[in-house]
Amino acid sequence: MPVREFTLMGVVNVTPDSFSDGGRWIDPAAAIAHGRQLLAEGAGILDVGGESTRPGALPVAADAEIARVVPVVSGLAGLDVQVSVDTSKASVAAAALAAGASYVNDVTAFRGDPELAGLVADRGCDCCLMHMQGEPRTMQHAPRYGDVVDDVKAFLEGRVAAAVAAGVREDRIQLDPGIGFGKTVDHNLALLARLDELVALGFPVVVGTSRKSFLGALTGRTEPAERVAATVAANVLAFTRGGRTFRVHDVAAARDALIVAAATLRAHGA
Repeated sequence: MPVREFTLMGVVNVTPDSFSDGGRWIDPAAAIAHGRQLLAEGAGILDVGGESTRPGALPVAADAEIARVVPVVSGLAGLDVQVSVDTSKASVAAAALAAGASYVNDVTAFRGDPELAGLVADRGCDCCLMHMQGEPRTMQHAPRYGDVVDDVKAFLEGRVAAAVAAGVREDRIQLDPGIGFGKTVDHNLALLARLDELVALGFPVVVGTSRKSFLGALTGRTEPAERVAATVAANVLAFTRGGRTFRVHDVAAARDALIVAAATLRAHGA
């Protein structure tokens, strides 16, 4: 496999209830300062989210989500970094794009709001289409698949087709298998081990394992902040299988590990 350039997508949660850092960056000034720190550590994208998608999370009204994300997007948009809005609502995405975002990260892959695909097409921005079984409130209630990789691959192919039909350019699309979104530990491990099968679809693959509960289940680390090393391991493995973008809370650790992985593969002629 040829060594690919990697991009780190730093997480900027402006929510009171995210699983790892809920409430920590709810103040816009604190969130902007955090985004600046992630940029200094090596982030190429800052992903600003105003609605938690942790297991069991409840929906947030669009006006509340807009109030959370727009000041932060505005404060980060002038920096030398791409700003993403993590939302499934067209109204929120429109407000964030107007404030300077240029990337829409949608965990519903344009299923949550029928207007979002058209908005992304009209604005010509980048987007990420993610697989999720169910919805955040219920997704971890006994998720089931025939073959998880084949099922996720078929889903993503279908969502790409829908996005392109709505006018989204193929070169603006990235794909995310949705690690932890309606998956068991074994499902997540299968997706990581066979990530190259998703990469074969021909679109950049985003990997989001950062601090997630399946890593805690494997390591016994109950606190999300204790799962940095496990996250690094998952990211390096995903990189060797063609992952390109890594959505992480701990940018510096991910950057260092991926630099070493890339150099090693390059030296080996991979």
